[in-house]
Amino acid sequence: MCGVIGIWANGQVFRDLYQGLLAIQHRGQDSAGIITYDDRFHTKKGNGLVRDIFNADHAERLTGKVGIGHTRYPTVGGGRGEDAQPFQLNSPFGIIMAHNGNVVNYAALKKHLAEKHHRLLNSENDVECILNVFAVALEMQNPGELTPEIVFHAVESVFRQIIGGYSVVAFIAGQGMVAFRDPYGIKPLVWGQRRDGVIPSYAVASESVCLNIMNFGDIRDVAPGSAIFIDRDREIHMKRISVKPHSPCLFEWVYFARPDSIIDGVNVYRARVHLGELLAEEIRKTGLPIDIVVPIPDSARDAAIEIARRLDLKYREALVKNRYIGRTFIMPAENDRQSMVRFKLNPIASEFKDRNVLLVDDSIVRGNTSRAIIGLVRECGARNVYFASCSPPLRHPCVYGIDMQTRTEFVARDRDFEDIARRIGADRVIYQTQENLIKAVRMENPNLGRFCAACFDGNYVTGDVTPEMLQSIEDERRNMRTGQMELQIT
Repeated sequence: MCGVIGIWANGQVFRDLYQGLLAIQHRGQDSAGIITYDDRFHTKKGNGLVRDIFNADHAERLTGKVGIGHTRYPTVGGGRGEDAQPFQLNSPFGIIMAHNGNVVNYAALKKHLAEKHHRLLNSENDVECILNVFAVALEMQNPGELTPEIVFHAVESVFRQIIGGYSVVAFIAGQGMVAFRDPYGIKPLVWGQRRDGVIPSYAVASESVCLNIMNFGDIRDVAPGSAIFIDRDREIHMKRISVKPHSPCLFEWVYFARPDSIIDGVNVYRARVHLGELLAEEIRKTGLPIDIVVPIPDSARDAAIEIARRLDLKYREALVKNRYIGRTFIMPAENDRQSMVRFKLNPIASEFKDRNVLLVDDSIVRGNTSRAIIGLVRECGARNVYFASCSPPLRHPCVYGIDMQTRTEFVARDRDFEDIARRIGADRVIYQTQENLIKAVRMENPNLGRFCAACFDGNYVTGDVTPEMLQSIEDERRNMRTGQMELQIT
């Protein structure tokens, strides 16, 4: 999962891009990049957090009224400096591009681009694949000047060839800005305008909060299978290119998005409150003797407060988070994820001693973080530790852009709830049902008919994910992590 932002402003764009990337830093902490344009491209990319990559010198060097920014954690690509986005091609016209998501058929397309179009993909990042497919489609139309239909035809070529979930923003030098969202709308993408000149400034981003912070208004979702082209005169052209069932990723509302964002008409904060409301009823059925409800900060907090309220239990912020440590789920290496728990969370021991504790988290993926936190709580003298998950059991690899792509990673894989509880050291595990997860989101937008829940039920909504593709992705992730461990040892 990554964060993208593209802006065409009436003044220098770097500070807006920087501010926007800080707002979506939660979507990826592996690397970040900005490319701006003022008749030539200016680039700065690096590994780490946004605040550590960019400084005042870059504000002077990255000039232009147009730019694209990206913050990333690795799906395809191992977090090397050259894998940081945005990416750039010098032909046709000159194109920069960033994306959020994952290309399932990356390996086959990389081979196709090399053999048929003599294009060498020089990184392990799948946005380079999308960029080259898009560029080839433009070149084949041999445009002297781009028209909206030429651009939309190139996007159609991407939709036809790319399997996966993705939201993309690109800028074509001297021609215009393009944004598009995969046919199923798996990944979020919004756009808006800021009336700060005769012609408004325009921006595209992964989450609405990003545009809110930069004072962009009239924020709307990019429709699934749609493209927006802002031409050289900043005229807006929009087209629905592919019509498929809208199937947004449920995990956005569970974990990834900020609570102050609105995704596909769903207020993320309100959806999480509903998750707590519905999960409270599941907990009530167990009859467990609970003394206090404690959230595992931060994404489970809203649900935990509602659970405590519904069950008339004491709510305590008894796990204190070090806010200068990143999100453990999206750390690329397993040894980092485990060792960071104690640096990230410190318990208030007196709140746990001799009490029956209900810990509430957004999900349980591998179980390592959950096990470490439960261990901390037991060390404080808790009598019993129960663990509630705001999402259903995660059992299947995500191929659309979430870093859980090997079957053996999931603690819930081929295990019942009692076995899961033993594995993570809990006295009881309570899961949200998939039915209630969907209900919680639909309570905010009843018009959402279908969702991507592949990580829960194994139903890949694009319908074209083969067992061979799943094995290929699993092998790639395993090799990538082995490479990271070897690099750390070296």
